[in-house]
Amino acid sequence: MATYNKRGFKAPKEKEEKDPTLDGAYIDDVNVDEKDSTTAGVFNTLDETANKTEAWVEKNQKAIFGVVGAIALVVVGYVCYHKFIAGPKEDTAAEAMFVAQQNFQKAVDGIKPDSLFVLALNGSEGQYGFKEIADKYSGTDAGNLANYYAGISYLNTGKYSEAIASLEKFKSKDVVLSTLAIGATGDAFSQKNQPKEALEYYVKASESNKNEFTTPMYLMKAGKTALAMGKKEDALKYFQDIKDNYDASPEASQVDALIGLAQ
Repeated sequence: MATYNKRGFKAPKEKEEKDPTLDGAYIDDVNVDEKDSTTAGVFNTLDETANKTEAWVEKNQKAIFGVVGAIALVVVGYVCYHKFIAGPKEDTAAEAMFVAQQNFQKAVDGIKPDSLFVLALNGSEGQYGFKEIADKYSGTDAGNLANYYAGISYLNTGKYSEAIASLEKFKSKDVVLSTLAIGATGDAFSQKNQPKEALEYYVKASESNKNEFTTPMYLMKAGKTALAMGKKEDALKYFQDIKDNYDASPEASQVDALIGLAQ
């Protein structure tokens, strides 16, 4: 007998047999103990640290606020001092120097120098002189500058010890003025017949700010002082420095004769 497949007929698939060991079984959710988790450990540590920090801050908040308040007080005090005390004091000192500076300049220009240097020191026209300004306004720029003016005024009135004291109080970032103050101190020691100290200051002045004006001037003074002390080798060194490096200076015109004396 002929056989045939009915159109569209498919043989049924065999049923898959289930593993009886898995029948009705299921996998429980996996629970990870946070003690075994690195990330969890980190967060726990952070929490503990934060708690300790909060506790410390709470315990010491009075001290913390005290320190912060003290810093703020210092800052405010500094600003107020410069705004309401130092600033106005500086302006007042500068104004007080006006008459004294006028007297000083006239004296330097040769107009009654003996009397005007005294007035510059002691004051006139109801205004302070450099001596009082340096004392009353110490700590200000004007008070500091008054020390320089007072020193030069004392030097020109024959008060050499006072000149040295005032000039040594003067401190400045201005290299020209600071050099002149050092050199003037040397002049005062020279007038006091203390050549050793004078030479020290002249050499210091010649080295403090190399230029075509003050350097050869103080090298010349150093050389002459050393020569008078019998230190010919040192004198020759200072004179030769002028000849070699400052030949356009006024001092260079007479240095050859001095070199001859030092040799």
